[in-house]
Amino acid sequence: MRAKFCIHGDPQGKGRPRFSTVCGHVHTRTPDETVLYENLVKTEYRQQVGVKFPDDAMLDVRIFAYYPIPKSVSKRKRQAMLDRKIRPTKKPDWDNVGKVICDSLNGIAYRDDAQVVDSMVRKFYGEDPKVVVTIEEIESRE
Repeated sequence: MRAKFCIHGDPQGKGRPRFSTVCGHVHTRTPDETVLYENLVKTEYRQQVGVKFPDDAMLDVRIFAYYPIPKSVSKRKRQAMLDRKIRPTKKPDWDNVGKVICDSLNGIAYRDDAQVVDSMVRKFYGEDPKVVVTIEEIESRE
């Protein structure tokens, strides 16, 4: 089985949890931006794909993050960005992009992201900022 979907808008990464102490108890809170983005990922997956992989499936996740081209760059540099000769070296980091996508899909696309046994996150510039995700079941070789 294979599932592919797209999240339009600037790529976002998983935000660091915030900690606070109230009456001697530590409370953890996920940043609001992360919660909103995780909900967007869930919604897009449900609308575009909507299937759940088997609970024992081994999964391969491929993530292509397309960052917006800055308006201030020259035409030559812009073309180099579109030709993938210049790639984004800015935040969010590739691992945080992968983490927010995979964590968002827990219980939606698969039982748990521990099922992901192979993954790749690639960053590019593009005319249309977005994140394209492909999830594929890896066949067992018994």
